[in-house]
Amino acid sequence: MPEKAEKFEKSEVQVEVEGRRLTINNLDKVLYPGTGTTKGEVLHYYAAIAPVMLPHLAGRCVTRIRWPHGVGDSSFFEKNVPPGTPAWVRTAEVPTTGSRSGQGSGVIRFPVVDDVATLTWLANLAALELHVHQWRVDDDDQPLPPDRLVIDLDPGEPATLHECAQVALLVREALSERGLECTPVTSGSKGLHLYAGLEGVTIDDVVPDSDLVTVFAKEVAEELQSSHGHLVTATMTKSRRGGKVFLDWSQNAASKTTVAPYSLRGRERPTVATPLTWDEVAGVAEDPLSLDQFTAEEVLARVAERGDLLGVD
Repeated sequence: MPEKAEKFEKSEVQVEVEGRRLTINNLDKVLYPGTGTTKGEVLHYYAAIAPVMLPHLAGRCVTRIRWPHGVGDSSFFEKNVPPGTPAWVRTAEVPTTGSRSGQGSGVIRFPVVDDVATLTWLANLAALELHVHQWRVDDDDQPLPPDRLVIDLDPGEPATLHECAQVALLVREALSERGLECTPVTSGSKGLHLYAGLEGVTIDDVVPDSDLVTVFAKEVAEELQSSHGHLVTATMTKSRRGGKVFLDWSQNAASKTTVAPYSLRGRERPTVATPLTWDEVAGVAEDPLSLDQFTAEEVLARVAERGDLLGVD
């Protein structure tokens, strides 16, 4: 039996996805030992979630975290496309500076995931986590102004998703007072992300760039830290986060990325960054047992029933 399993693990199959030919291997390799989830199941998840996930990836440079031997082993970040990248994969070259001004010493050649074939190719590389910037590139692969604001709510132990939900309601109110509506998304790890669209929005009467959005998000975080200091911190120092929720405003910097909605996470279980309703957030703010991070199987069932709660204009 071990010899047969080893032989299967090294096997390859040729598949066609949207007219693209791909070589898929190691379908039976376990990538999540805690649940026995295989690469084949990861590929199935990404293919099934693609209709709602791709709009959130389209036009965005993708940083990947890869676990070649599963989440029980080591992982690595990857920004540049790897050797052997198919010629049909869309890529975009971006300056290495945070300002993207072109004055840096080099560029990063990112993949851009606009189709199921590219998503499948990345999943086959065990790129379980897909992280993206808050800006897109245009048809000429030139970076555009940010089209969204993101605040990452990161709980410091013993704070949990329960406290994150309480803070999310405060952030929602603070952003609403400034004319922005936001949508909650579980991080798939420990906390919550809040997304506010910036299409057609001005800040201080100007179209916001990444620097301005970062300053704006920091002001919101510091305001809530001032008024709810027992629960909220805007300070990055981890030693000062105990029992509080860190409002990570820095996610809006041009060089920063956030895990994409519907991406898997490299945790013990195949959890997913999952859009929520505000009723669900209010529920977990009251009862910490009413909600947990969702698994891939649960997310597929949610999408089948509710569609994409985050949506893309």
